[in-house]
Amino acid sequence: MNNKIDRIKELIEILNEASLAYYQESREIMPNIEYDKLYDELCNLEKETGTVFSNSPTINVGYEVLSDLPKEAHPSKMLSLDKTKDVDALKAWLNDHEGVLSWKLDGLTIVLTYEEGKLVKAVTRGNGEVGEVITNNAKVFTNLPLNIDFKGRLVIRGEAVISYEDFEKINETIDEESAKYKNPRNLCSGSVRQLNNEVTAQRNVKFYGFTLVSAEGIEFQKRTQQMDWLEKQGFAVVYRQIVIGDTIKAAVKDFSEKIESNPVPSDGLVLIYNDIAYGESLGKTSKFPRDAIAFKWKDELKETTLKEIEWSASRTGLINPVAIFEPVELEGTTVSRASVHNISVMRELQLGIGDIISVYKANMIIPQIAENHTKSNNISIPCTCPVCGKETVIKDENGVQTLFCTNEECLAKHIKRLALFVSRDAMNIEGLSEMTIEKLVSEGMVKELADLFSLENHKEAFVKLDGFGEKSFDNLIESAEKAKNTTPERLLYSLGIPGIGKANARLIAKFAKNKWEKIQSLTFEELTTIEGIGDVMAENFVKFFNNEDNQKMVRDLLQVLVLDEHEEEVKDSLSGKIFVITGSLNNFENRDALKKKIELAGGKVSGSVSSKTSFLINNDTSSTSGKNKKAKELGIPIIDEEKIIEMLEM
Repeated sequence: MNNKIDRIKELIEILNEASLAYYQESREIMPNIEYDKLYDELCNLEKETGTVFSNSPTINVGYEVLSDLPKEAHPSKMLSLDKTKDVDALKAWLNDHEGVLSWKLDGLTIVLTYEEGKLVKAVTRGNGEVGEVITNNAKVFTNLPLNIDFKGRLVIRGEAVISYEDFEKINETIDEESAKYKNPRNLCSGSVRQLNNEVTAQRNVKFYGFTLVSAEGIEFQKRTQQMDWLEKQGFAVVYRQIVIGDTIKAAVKDFSEKIESNPVPSDGLVLIYNDIAYGESLGKTSKFPRDAIAFKWKDELKETTLKEIEWSASRTGLINPVAIFEPVELEGTTVSRASVHNISVMRELQLGIGDIISVYKANMIIPQIAENHTKSNNISIPCTCPVCGKETVIKDENGVQTLFCTNEECLAKHIKRLALFVSRDAMNIEGLSEMTIEKLVSEGMVKELADLFSLENHKEAFVKLDGFGEKSFDNLIESAEKAKNTTPERLLYSLGIPGIGKANARLIAKFAKNKWEKIQSLTFEELTTIEGIGDVMAENFVKFFNNEDNQKMVRDLLQVLVLDEHEEEVKDSLSGKIFVITGSLNNFENRDALKKKIELAGGKVSGSVSSKTSFLINNDTSSTSGKNKKAKELGIPIIDEEKIIEMLEM
């Protein structure tokens, strides 16, 4: 008996430490699967011994309120839900009643109060008894109505969440690995509980209602009636389905198939009786209401063999270990890789090539290693970066060891430079977003700019990337092949030299008579004679082309590119005339193409209509747009595309 009591105390300490890290410190010290396993063990021991300590996570709910935000007690304790991982248990629980099945969103629970049609208060769940007042922060949630048609007192509960896409974008802006958020839930918690709601506003937090607590003067018989009514008031409400015993399994399966496309994180489902009066008549226990139950996905574990550890470099300089294993089927998809997060986790798992490991999908989405059964611990930490080949260093941040590249010029750290290189006004390689570029770099397919034009050598690896396939590969190769034919002006702009934008690249190319050899050998003195090129730009230009690594990069590019060095004839037919372009074009690829033609004829292009404007170009000359109106007020001629083509040919 004493051994069991000791184990209970040990489990309480472990689980409370994990909860503290997860809910308050935005850290994750154990995977969900491990937490659930220990929690279930604790529940069983408490039932077996009849002993429950006051600090047990089985009777305490949520995080303790520790911030400087105002505190407020809830009118009644907000309870958590009992849970199951068994679909048959859900069916038995529902019995012959009608239920509503919905997402259990993984964010921060908020209670909203509206009076006279206006949001007057927002309080977090807190520890279930006392929450934090975050009204000002709630007012900047991107999808929350601040005013509604209903004028009575309304209280609604819901979940504040941050999408996976916004989570990735925000983490990309954080350089320190230890400061990065571990998951969208942690980011949402930190964003909602800010003292300055400007920070909240930048995080794109959304709110989804899941319970109508009360609506003054209105009685509802069904939960679905409440949900429908809330949507009519302008609230986003969790996705839901009406179920009965015979349809519950099919509904759970349907939700499981929607997980991959669900933009916001979910850690399971909630089943509640649709009949409100019946559900309330069941009462509650000290911790759980009896009218609802949570369903958590039963993690599908598969054993496989670890083939290798791939080291993936990122724009922050961090090099993450990624486990590559024999492919297994998990939750209906083939999985062959999982992030190991950092060196500390890798060493804790004692990973080695050939080890037998168990893998699963956290919340049925993110592949994770659950356990290493053989623990050969034979992985070597690379001394050089997989992208640039320069020296690496192990950093220790708050007890977490991570691997970093020391080279500030490593291509992995310059994803935005690559994004500029492939952009429309530069090399114009379609189908390469920043996220795609980062994947190509981290997978070792792109180690320098010239590699973007030889991706056909990596077809097998490319088509295996998440979200890609044969068609996207073929489109990318076709676009890259087309982009090989370019001009010195475009190439110069694409290199991302500080201060050398499109206009300055055009001026420099024109000065050098469109000859690349002349462009890259221009001196500081020559550059500063060009109108519009100042000392700082000239210094940046010369410094760039004097750098040996940059020289090699350009040489390699010139091996694959075909430069049109034909010097375009400069006319003066439009000299002294200022044009504004608006609306769609029929004969030019885009406005920049027409702008270039006008400038080659000696004209200038402005972005707004003023008294100095000579002509407004708009194919819809009778449009009532703002620019057309202003042009008419100022007596400025409005011409169509045919007219400007005629003027260009004069």
